[in-house]
Amino acid sequence: MDDASGNSGQPTDTTLSLDSFLPYRLSVLSNAVSRKIADMYEREFDISIWQWRILAVLGESEGLTSTEVAARTLMDKPAVSRATAALLDRGLISRTSDTTDRRKAALRMTRKGRDVYDAIIPRALAYERDLMSALSAEEAATLHALLTRLSHIASPDRDLWSE
Repeated sequence: MDDASGNSGQPTDTTLSLDSFLPYRLSVLSNAVSRKIADMYEREFDISIWQWRILAVLGESEGLTSTEVAARTLMDKPAVSRATAALLDRGLISRTSDTTDRRKAALRMTRKGRDVYDAIIPRALAYERDLMSALSAEEAATLHALLTRLSHIASPDRDLWSE
């Protein structure tokens, strides 16, 4: 039955329902997953989400520049700059200027930063195990495959993570 505007009440190509809009759902889910674990490292280590992302990336690849960290995390440069400054102020990372190009500076975890990283990692992995326990092994493999496929569509010119 049509309403006064002639609309049948059925969704059209121009109707948006956030609850079924994939970008919205992925964003909200990502925020919820990140928020839950972030609460732990903010409470126990006084580390923000952004600071943790930098430590996590440096935990796998020491000596990256801020620009490389921004590229790997898809964080914007001002967010990387603020989080890096806070980590430097707390002595969790160090910055060493490149001797051939003073504009480049390698970021590395300090011993104190490595201690924080090493304390968070088991908790992060336990959280992932808890989250993934809701899925069967087959569902988990399918989820990983689908996320990878979507990542290639969302970022066709570069991989968002290694496979």
